[in-house]
Amino acid sequence: MKKRIVAVCAFAFVAGCMKQPPPPDPAITAKHDIHLLFDHWKTSFEAKDVNGVMAIYAPGATLTAFDVVPPLQFTGADEYRKDYSNFFAQFDGPIHVDVPDMHIEAGPSTAFAYGLERMSGKLKDGTPIDMWMRYTEGLKYMNGQWRVVHEHISVPVDLTTGKAALDLKP
Repeated sequence: MKKRIVAVCAFAFVAGCMKQPPPPDPAITAKHDIHLLFDHWKTSFEAKDVNGVMAIYAPGATLTAFDVVPPLQFTGADEYRKDYSNFFAQFDGPIHVDVPDMHIEAGPSTAFAYGLERMSGKLKDGTPIDMWMRYTEGLKYMNGQWRVVHEHISVPVDLTTGKAALDLKP
């Protein structure tokens, strides 16, 4: 009888432990948080909300960005904020962006995301824009939040002409 009581108690202990969910996987949590960060960026980008867009980036001089427009590099959040302001000012009406297949690799304090994005809209002079670009984002977990510390946006170049190949599609 004593063996049976011990066995029942052991079973009850194990069964009780099994009712508690396992702790969340930090990599899955990080990927989820990073997806939410870029969802916020997309919403802000399409609204031409510079403050909302800049909320995903590291503040101060920590940020380095390589954009599709000159200069060769932007150093710091203030420079990149000006770039976004100038960019949005070129468009008449809405801008749309699609990021169909973001890939994210995340560790406890650093992560990177990459993929292709499509941007479309109309410039103030009436020129339609519909182009695919490549992006790579380097992120760091800072003060309890993921922030982009490095951004690289690019388009392929036709080496024979030296011109950007803006008509490519995946």
